[in-house]
Amino acid sequence: MGLVYTEITLKNADDKMMAKKGYIKEEDVRTKTTTAMVDTGAWTLVINEAIRQELGLDVCGKEPGRLADGQMVSLEMAGPLEIWWKDRSFLMPALVAPNATDILLGAIPLEALDLVVDPRNETLVGRHGDQVIHKI
Repeated sequence: MGLVYTEITLKNADDKMMAKKGYIKEEDVRTKTTTAMVDTGAWTLVINEAIRQELGLDVCGKEPGRLADGQMVSLEMAGPLEIWWKDRSFLMPALVAPNATDILLGAIPLEALDLVVDPRNETLVGRHGDQVIHKI
C-alpha cells in the first residue's frame, strides 16, 4: 500500500461560535481546505505553524510527540478547530509541528469521523459507506 492523501477543510471553531452569535459574518470564519496525509501511526491531527497562524488558532498547551525519525519533542497544541471531511466534522485541537510539510490526519480524528483506509484503492472511506453514523 502506498501513501494515502485526502482533502480536508479546517475551520477556526472560535470564529464559528462568534459567527453563530452574530459577532462576525459567516464568511469571516477562517477556513483552510488542504490535502492531508492519512497517518494511522499518528494519534491526532498535525498541522504546521503557517496553518495555525492562517486560521488564527490559539496555543492551548504543549504535548510530547515523536517525530518520524524517532526523536521526542514537545509540540504546541492549538485550537479549537473543526475538521471537515466531505459531510463529516469533528471538533478538536491539533498538534503544531512548526516546519511540517505534510498535514497528518491521525487515528483520533479518523475514528471520530468514522473513516477507514481502503488499502486496495489507497483511499479514505466511511466505515459505513457514505452514511454518517454518529456514535452515542
